Amino acid sequence: MQFIKQSQMQKVIAIFFILGFPILVSAQAQNAPEKHTFGLVVHGGAGTILKSKMSAEKERAYRNALENALYKGFKILESDGSSLDAVEQVINMLEDDSLFNAGKGAVFTAEGTNELDASIMDGKTLNAGAVAGVMHIKNPISLARLVMEESPHVMLAQEGAEAFAKHHGIPLVSEDYFFTQRRWESLQRRIEREKQKAEEDSHGTVGCVALDKHGNLAAGTSTGGMTYKRFGRIGDSPVIGAGTYANNETCAVSATGHGEYFIRNVVTHDISATMAYKNIPLEEAAYEVIMDKLVELGGSGGVIAIDSDGNIAMPFTTDGMYRGYYLSGESPVVKIFTEE
Repeated sequence: MQFIKQSQMQKVIAIFFILGFPILVSAQAQNAPEKHTFGLVVHGGAGTILKSKMSAEKERAYRNALENALYKGFKILESDGSSLDAVEQVINMLEDDSLFNAGKGAVFTAEGTNELDASIMDGKTLNAGAVAGVMHIKNPISLARLVMEESPHVMLAQEGAEAFAKHHGIPLVSEDYFFTQRRWESLQRRIEREKQKAEEDSHGTVGCVALDKHGNLAAGTSTGGMTYKRFGRIGDSPVIGAGTYANNETCAVSATGHGEYFIRNVVTHDISATMAYKNIPLEEAAYEVIMDKLVELGGSGGVIAIDSDGNIAMPFTTDGMYRGYYLSGESPVVKIFTEE
């Protein structure tokens, strides 16, 4: 079968119109999804988030925080900024907000300290950076980006990561910076119960994925870990392929939930690989990995994702997930509960 070049086809179509012959456009072309030139998706953690147990004031605070973060990221992308800049600055905002379990709002370990993890990935180059177990870094996502751009490594941990930060002029903060009464009381309740049982604010994460005007994807994730965590436990958030992944050929993904299961399932990479190997769209791949594979192993949580065409997915298995998106040509959308 011989194929007609595009220029030849245009001439054929013109002749058909001149002669009065109808041109039939395939249903697939008529119903093709609109491509968004840029956009971003954010999350603020998944878990037991029930409308019946949340005050109107608290709900409003979460919605405003997510919406402000979306506006911040969208403005960067709209001004021809990079997806990496959008991801970093959006997560900075969420890290600075004590509502979320990241940065200022980080939960306490069993020893009464705060240990923070973060990672970031560039979908264009597949470069990535991560930090784990840092205790004096105000914005771990920015340090993760510095690791990506200014070191030959992917992940730095604890004192070494902080020495790297100091070497590059990033100021350290005292451990008192991370103290919030809400998180301290959560730790006390956990200690009183003398067992590790999930509660509303026992774990959580913030994350952002973005597509810029140049078609580049990026993803980032930041967390304070799990309340009452022990023995230097590190979850999925700083692990590339588990908590964060980005590849321009497929998608950008950030995860939140019970980290051990996301590590064992390499969830964020698996979504990308499922798209590539099975040649299926983002939403289908994300739901297959989260609602089937993760659940089958006993895990819980969710992801946010965006592909190179601006399609998004936000599947989760819990009672709620703080989430939102802002795509070019549309208005920002923020959701919290399962029924939204």
